[in-house]
Amino acid sequence: MDPASEKSAKPALASTSWALLGMLSYEEEVSGYDLKKWIDWSVDLYYWSPSYSQIYTELKKLESLGLVTSRVERDEGTRSRRLYKITPAGMEAVTKWTNEAPVDPPVLKHSMLLRVTFGHLSTPTRLKELLQEHVAYAEARHRKAVEDAEGAEAQPAWAYSVIALRWAAKYYAAEREFALELMKDIDEAEAVIEEAAKGGFGRPRPTPGYWREVEKQVEAKRMAD
Repeated sequence: MDPASEKSAKPALASTSWALLGMLSYEEEVSGYDLKKWIDWSVDLYYWSPSYSQIYTELKKLESLGLVTSRVERDEGTRSRRLYKITPAGMEAVTKWTNEAPVDPPVLKHSMLLRVTFGHLSTPTRLKELLQEHVAYAEARHRKAVEDAEGAEAQPAWAYSVIALRWAAKYYAAEREFALELMKDIDEAEAVIEEAAKGGFGRPRPTPGYWREVEKQVEAKRMAD
């Protein structure tokens, strides 16, 4: 690769690094601690929140690549902190990533749905208790998204963050409604099982390997459509 191509090539960075560069693209000089708090206040509501160790590891990598610089700030006492600032190369890289990198499809990793999938190992009462906890979680996240969006409105430069936070608020409101609806669906699922159990053989158990037949039927229908 020639030097010009090497210079323009997009660096292979973890999602944490791109998120950090994105936060630093507001061109504010901040510490790793501040970046963590900033992410918890915004990006955490619709993406994820990296640990402090992840943040500092990625910041060191970004600095080694010349995408950020850092300096140590000391107060009048013995305390000090390292502050990070994006470089022109970092700004160019994160701008290119924002506009040109493929968008990864969202990954649904829903622990509550996994518990419902294995509901035959639990009881309707217990599943509903877990769903009530999930409803409370969704309500808390919804409130946080609304409050953070309202707080961010004071800064015009955060206008895009505001609309992302509003989207997060709508998501958690919908998540709450889905959970409440699922609680009703649990009763319907239990009724199906109880009806099947009336044959005198107890609660139904799937035929070993039957999922392969279902898979073939679904695939055949998909091909027909």
